[in-house]
Amino acid sequence: MRHLKSGKKLGRTSSHRKALYSSLATALFEHKKIHTTEAKAKAIRPFAEKLITKAKTALARESQGLLPEGQSIDIHNRREVAKFIKNKAVLQELFDTIAPTVGDRPGGYTRIVKTGYRLGDSGAKALIELVDWSGPQEGPVSKSKKKKSAPKPKPVQTVGKVEEETLPPSSEVDDNADVETKPEAIAETNVKESTEAGSEPVSSEESIPVKESASTDEDVTATEEVEHVEEANKGDEQDIEKREATPESQKAPKDSESEDQKKKPESDASEDEDKKS
Repeated sequence: MRHLKSGKKLGRTSSHRKALYSSLATALFEHKKIHTTEAKAKAIRPFAEKLITKAKTALARESQGLLPEGQSIDIHNRREVAKFIKNKAVLQELFDTIAPTVGDRPGGYTRIVKTGYRLGDSGAKALIELVDWSGPQEGPVSKSKKKKSAPKPKPVQTVGKVEEETLPPSSEVDDNADVETKPEAIAETNVKESTEAGSEPVSSEESIPVKESASTDEDVTATEEVEHVEEANKGDEQDIEKREATPESQKAPKDSESEDQKKKPESDASEDEDKKS
């Protein structure tokens, strides 16, 4: 029975396991996050946080002046961390950058995020990262989608109202602006100009040429077509009246001629028979 034996063996010996923890912690402090199996992430988490706590205590002792005489840095804690972090650059970054950043955080320096399963052996994978170097997202995230508000219906405007709104008042219209006017207004302006100049006023009919040529041509063509149709109908009616007015005496000769034509072939056939006999 394994009483008082904490931690996971991870299928390795004690020396191999210590080397694994050392390499994973060094990579975590260097890159601020690593992607590994879920079992290794859970095993490395307390190991890495204890090293960060030692760096924090060293920083606190240096700032409070609790060091022995002749020392400007906490050598003891640096040597304790250097047993596992062999890279000097990473060790310097841990004491100079990471420890001051997490100085106000009372533990919980890392976060584990499960990322699914491996394709080969379906091993559970996870991402372990330093909390202060992760994304800005923290706390629960609401996945509820916002409902889109229905578009407001546009107000319907009548033609009269639109014209009133679009046309500016008469006081704001410039003298040189081109404004559409009615023929009656044009005629009145022509009359006023002619009276001021001392000439005879020009009539509205002469001043404003009306384009009626297209409409008159269409009317003429329509009337011509109607006349042709009436003439054709009259000719058909006259032919029918003439046929009805012809007497039967004129029709008889035609009937007699048809009967004579029928008798001729019969007489010819009787003569041929007499000759044969």
